[in-house]
Amino acid sequence: MLCVQRMFREHIIRRGRRYIRRLQSWFLNTTMQSYWEEIDHCKIKVFDKLTAKAEKVLEIGIGTGPNMRYYAASNPNVTLYGLDPNPEIKWYARKSAVKAGLKPKNFKFKQGVGEAIPLKDASIDAVVATLVLCSVSDVTQTLTEIKRVLRPGGTFIFLEHVAAKDGSFLRRLQKLLDPLQQRFSDGCHLTRNTRECILEAGFNGGVEIETMSMCSFPWITRPHIYGVAYK
Repeated sequence: MLCVQRMFREHIIRRGRRYIRRLQSWFLNTTMQSYWEEIDHCKIKVFDKLTAKAEKVLEIGIGTGPNMRYYAASNPNVTLYGLDPNPEIKWYARKSAVKAGLKPKNFKFKQGVGEAIPLKDASIDAVVATLVLCSVSDVTQTLTEIKRVLRPGGTFIFLEHVAAKDGSFLRRLQKLLDPLQQRFSDGCHLTRNTRECILEAGFNGGVEIETMSMCSFPWITRPHIYGVAYK
């Protein structure tokens, strides 16, 4: 009897989680369209910094491959390494790569996390991270790994939402909502000072950072940064 009750309870929990994921997907699809359109404008600026000389590129948190079209536009012969902790996502990423015009043999999926990149030292021309450093477990370690795999003169291209200004109402609100954000948005942090982390990471070639304020929903992540760091 206890075994049956436990199985029933686990079944209800699984169904509940499934409905929550569906509701979250519906919510994101219906309320964040304006955000994705606005962020696309930023991505165009970011990927303009990815030159044709970057023959080997690593994207951290490749996901289903929403950035694939930018790589094909900059260099159709680029070899792209897509890093993601979810092995099931690679089939979707491969499909996106082909759809974007990348050669199938030039997309290589790597299962792993930013804190331990499964690539050799100085083996990559450019590393890309868009809306990823907010959710890694250790930003400092991830940046250390990025520098390790970059060749001398290589570039780190980034686009991230960041914490609001200290003492502001938005910063206080971010701090209040941060635990919920982490729980329901795959570990995403609202209060990370990613700009300072990048500046202090030791990119000897210099760092170029632009700041902007997003106008569209969700306003809780309004402050953004984008730019490039040189090893």
